Amino acid sequence: MSGPSVQHLTLTIERTLIAAPSQVFMAWSNPSVKRRWFVGPRGQWKERVREFDFRVGGRERLVGVFLDGKTSTYDARFIDIIPEQRIIYTYEMYSDKQRVSISLATLEFEVRGSGTHLMYREQALLLDSADDAGKREKRTSVLFDQMEASLRVKPAT
Repeated sequence: MSGPSVQHLTLTIERTLIAAPSQVFMAWSNPSVKRRWFVGPRGQWKERVREFDFRVGGRERLVGVFLDGKTSTYDARFIDIIPEQRIIYTYEMYSDKQRVSISLATLEFEVRGSGTHLMYREQALLLDSADDAGKREKRTSVLFDQMEASLRVKPAT
């Protein structure tokens, strides 16, 4: 059995979206909108706890359970918010009670024509081989796919 380890990961995701910066910002800042896309794998994960206090110093927490009984916990703190321009936050991920990563994430919103260029950068510490860079990048890309799809859906009136 190996001892404690840390793998450093820098992840960048860029998307040019056919939505105004106000809509993209709302996808990240409005709890009812974010709830539509910021979820675990559909059909494999069930939400147990969701907390969302979107303000500098506020917290976002999401706990869910997978079909195999494992619990995932996302626990974030908002560090800096400039509406429609930037969101900076830190977050920790847990699998059951084991902390698997600590991250600093930055979202930047830039007007591109009638849409928005979204730049996401994350510096992560993956702890004790409990997560790996390839899986983290894939899961994060899936969340961005879900966010992008949610922007194309008109809310029911």
